[in-house]
Amino acid sequence: MTLEQERWSRVKGRLRSTVGEDVYTSWFARMDLEGVHDESVKLSVPTRFLKSWIQSHYAERVLSCWQAEMPEVHRIDLTVRTAVRPVAAVKEVPPALDPRRETRSVAEPRPALTMQAPTGHDTLNGSPLDPRLTFASFVVGRSNTLAHAAARQVADGRRGDPVMFNPLYIHAGVGLGKTHLLQAVTWAGNSGTERKVLYLTAEKFMYGFVAALKTQTALAFKEALRGIDVLVIDDLQFLQGKSTQAEFCHTLNALIDAGRQVVIAADRPPSDLESLDDRVRSRLAGGLVVEMGSLGEELRLGILRSRVAAARAHHARFEVPEDVLGYLAHSITHNGRDLEGAINRLLAHSKLNNQPVTLEMAEREVRDLIRPQEPKRIKIEDIQRVVARQYSVSRSDLLSSRRTANVVRPRQVAMYLAKTLTLRSLPEIGRRFGGRDHTTVLHAVRKIEALVSKDTALSEEVESLKRQLQE
Repeated sequence: MTLEQERWSRVKGRLRSTVGEDVYTSWFARMDLEGVHDESVKLSVPTRFLKSWIQSHYAERVLSCWQAEMPEVHRIDLTVRTAVRPVAAVKEVPPALDPRRETRSVAEPRPALTMQAPTGHDTLNGSPLDPRLTFASFVVGRSNTLAHAAARQVADGRRGDPVMFNPLYIHAGVGLGKTHLLQAVTWAGNSGTERKVLYLTAEKFMYGFVAALKTQTALAFKEALRGIDVLVIDDLQFLQGKSTQAEFCHTLNALIDAGRQVVIAADRPPSDLESLDDRVRSRLAGGLVVEMGSLGEELRLGILRSRVAAARAHHARFEVPEDVLGYLAHSITHNGRDLEGAINRLLAHSKLNNQPVTLEMAEREVRDLIRPQEPKRIKIEDIQRVVARQYSVSRSDLLSSRRTANVVRPRQVAMYLAKTLTLRSLPEIGRRFGGRDHTTVLHAVRKIEALVSKDTALSEEVESLKRQLQE
């Protein structure tokens, strides 16, 4: 090992201990030393995106780590290594590692994974990734522990390893962190060179498939997708169109059968995706389905502290007192994006007005983010379970074809509650009650409505069931 390489090894060690293992793996694992010349050190990374991110966020840290080893170094030149495809040489003096400057080179590859058809034209590009959404910035709490552990298991896998959870299906409401986890899997997977990891929104998948049909490159589109080691699909609830869903189902089957990993996120479980074909729902349900629950107050406080720490990396004097963080964690209960928005508002107000953050300021600035508590989201499975327990029958009785009186009435009550307490359609409710026709559900709903208006005992029973379900 040359003297330069020995110094570079020690610099990397300092950098790793300074930023932490996760951050180092995400941003610096693929940085190479090109050479040291007088007061300048030349480093390289494989993509323009990495170069831009390091310039914007870690310029001073990289320089300080080098100066600890070589005090005479006053300049870091960061370049992008030449892409695999041959390109015409471009003479260019690399810019200094300055967060305010960024230079584009024709030799720089695109940061998102690109699959190419045999014609050489791009068939499909990965959806954009947010550089902030990594495992290092994800705050783990009781409601997301299992989802985080499963996602981490996928991200740490290597090509050829047996796939444990396939597909991994994560569902949660808006702003609870499912997109964060999917992008973290993509960032971690792409930090090495072994596996091809592609992140797509359902909308991007649909657009790519329709575009391939129009340009008569559908075969190349399919081959490109099937060559992916880890396919990550976000917002599956937006996948529309019979032909698109059929192609997604074929791709899903091909990847799973080939031992490739599939990770999917949506805002509801597979059984509630009424717009999807039954075959797709069945295949999704056959993997590991994980729900990310609402954010508890302790987790919300952790998220707030994490966001303050991230903001302080660029605004060293920004401070949020503990009583303000406690107030925000207690008052803003809707989702993580509202918590981040609150910190952004406090930061803007503090910087622009040159005032410290106080509880009074927080109460004034975030009052529109404090929303009334939403009612609990009730599932048909919960209704069936509670009704079965109330009337001493089994859930399988409610779904069966039995017509005895001790089963018919509870079944009608359960259908009535499913119609009044959920947003499910009559055909969907019928399907979830043993594949019954929607007219059967409508008859049950009207029957219970009529009885409740006349039968006081039944009315009290129904109200009691509602209270149990909403607790």
